[in-house]
Amino acid sequence: MAVDDDPRPLWRRIADTLRAEVKAGDWKPGARLPGEYALAERFGVNRHTLRQAIEHLEGQGVLRAEQGRGIFVPDPPLDYALGKRARFSETIERSRRVGARDQVSVHNVRATPEIAQALSVPTETPLLRLDARALVDGKPAGIGSHYFPAARFPRLGDAWRAERSVTAALRRCGVNDYSRRWTRVSAALITASDARLLEVGRGRAVLVTEAINIDPDGVPIEYGHSRWLSDAMTFVVE
Repeated sequence: MAVDDDPRPLWRRIADTLRAEVKAGDWKPGARLPGEYALAERFGVNRHTLRQAIEHLEGQGVLRAEQGRGIFVPDPPLDYALGKRARFSETIERSRRVGARDQVSVHNVRATPEIAQALSVPTETPLLRLDARALVDGKPAGIGSHYFPAARFPRLGDAWRAERSVTAALRRCGVNDYSRRWTRVSAALITASDARLLEVGRGRAVLVTEAINIDPDGVPIEYGHSRWLSDAMTFVVE
């Protein structure tokens, strides 16, 4: 990159150039950019400077660096409606995107004071914790952790492994419908373990949702805690 009177640091100038190219359509959604070596050579900088620019754009959702795969322009974020019937599977169907869940697991845990209050159960109540990674169009989008009273749903773990859908697993256990009592949305920095699962670097911001679902009688049946990549999901409040 030529030396001139531009006061911006080199990494910022690279970031601004790449952002402008994405905005102009030079790099379409889903497109893979040249590798770090090629980009560093293009701008005449070392890889450390190039990475500063990429990390800055990744934090803004302009680019997405996937471990072992490369640097991409993110696909348009998925609109996720936060209403009384918030369902990942139904959101995927409406958007005509391809959704899936993997890294499915089941754990026996005890209710912390916060989760116990949300589920209206005593602290230390046995719970089933169901975890899974959510994929949109084959790419990691978020991680969901779901907590259920173990005494009420003793077979929920097996249903979860088979269905990989909260709605379908609950239906197997006799709950044919449920609704959302409330959802709380916040932002946080991604944890090291979530970064590995979502195949992104540390320092990324994630959108965090906490939610309570209730059965038709108004009894809390699920506390959910999900972490979503901010460039993969947009929340729409109904």
